[in-house]
Amino acid sequence: MTTASLSAARKAKQDEFYTSLRDIELELEHYKEHFRGKVVYCNCDDPRASNFFRYFAANFKRLDLKKVITTCYGSEDVDQFGRGRSDQAVYLEYTGDSLDKSAPAPGQVAVKTLAGDGDFRSDECVKLLLQADIVVTNPPFSLFREYVTQLVEHKKQFLIIGNMNAVTYKEIFSLFQNNRMWYGPSIRSGDREFQVPDDYPLTAASTRVDSEGKRYVRVKGVRWFTNLDYLSRYEELDLHMTYSPDAYPKYANFDAINVNKTMHIPADYAGLMGVPISFLDKYNPDQFEILGSSKTLGQPISKIAEKGTYQQGGPRFYLPNGDGTYRRMYDRIVVRNKGLA
Repeated sequence: MTTASLSAARKAKQDEFYTSLRDIELELEHYKEHFRGKVVYCNCDDPRASNFFRYFAANFKRLDLKKVITTCYGSEDVDQFGRGRSDQAVYLEYTGDSLDKSAPAPGQVAVKTLAGDGDFRSDECVKLLLQADIVVTNPPFSLFREYVTQLVEHKKQFLIIGNMNAVTYKEIFSLFQNNRMWYGPSIRSGDREFQVPDDYPLTAASTRVDSEGKRYVRVKGVRWFTNLDYLSRYEELDLHMTYSPDAYPKYANFDAINVNKTMHIPADYAGLMGVPISFLDKYNPDQFEILGSSKTLGQPISKIAEKGTYQQGGPRFYLPNGDGTYRRMYDRIVVRNKGLA
């Protein structure tokens, strides 16, 4: 292998997080009506090990699916029980006529070999993508931006897992702002545990090895990202706070008030508000409008304040401290209440 190939393989290995069947079940229950007669593509999944494939195989008739396609990247290794990563990229096209209805057992799944390495960007995998109606998987976190861009370019419906901070990428934020992507309902806070390969370095703050030697890490800020609609997305956020200038100071470099927590959004304020990105867990597009973010709307603080009075960094909103200095805020989303406009 070339140095570039080895580097790519190492990066792929670091991106391998195996989603638990329970997390998949909890999320997929919100979308049953979307899958009737559809082709589902899991393009980051070895069918011999993937819980995504296990779920769709076990629920093939209940969801009234047409076909499930899975592909996996070829830098992986599979052990004697069919777990882990495969040496060669493989794929499976399943139409619901051969597997055990509870879950496919290791060795029961007859896979085919891909000509290439199974990278979701390869011509081979893109051809399979074009057959699909809905893509459901846990894509590489480090390639999340590129992965979503491909789905959007090919006008695919999707339900995928990523880190909530991905919304700060301009490409991803634009999709949220234009109501073309949103969070799924089953994960709203906290972290999630993922199984990782046997040789994955357990250097994270929260890890464990179970009695069978399987390794797990907990990842903070995980969310489902989707463009499949669901009813609870339109539940109105209850607002109980009342606006006052002292409680909601304005930014020095943008005309909006600062709101530290979603639960603190004032019920009576019609102007622009800067809210934390966790607001998107409660975002109802009928109740609020997203106008932009601190990365795109804030005036450079250097045009307002003297050097040395503020913390330098990328585009952010700043609050005056009252003593001639300014406090740099975490990323903010700018919203307004549609009902008060």
